[in-house]
Amino acid sequence: TPSPDKKHPKTLYLQSVACSTMDTAPIKLAKINRVLGRTGNTGNVTQVRVEFIDDPNRSIIRNVKGPVREGDILCLLEWEREARRLR
Repeated sequence: TPSPDKKHPKTLYLQSVACSTMDTAPIKLAKINRVLGRTGNTGNVTQVRVEFIDDPNRSIIRNVKGPVREGDILCLLEWEREARRLR
């Protein structure tokens, strides 16, 4: 197994998720363009605008749990649903 990249520790995790779900369900990769803000009862969910890698003209808003920043790549198992905007 390759060692994870020092600058991007999520690289190895994304590869393992993509490999384990490829045979059961289709996935889409999306790049985070902008972090919109925190949401949830305790602020543990981050709302982000993502742009699909295979279709750069299409972007949607998603809620993400865990640490994220602009430029991260998300592995979306469900990509039709869009999150509601923060108030």
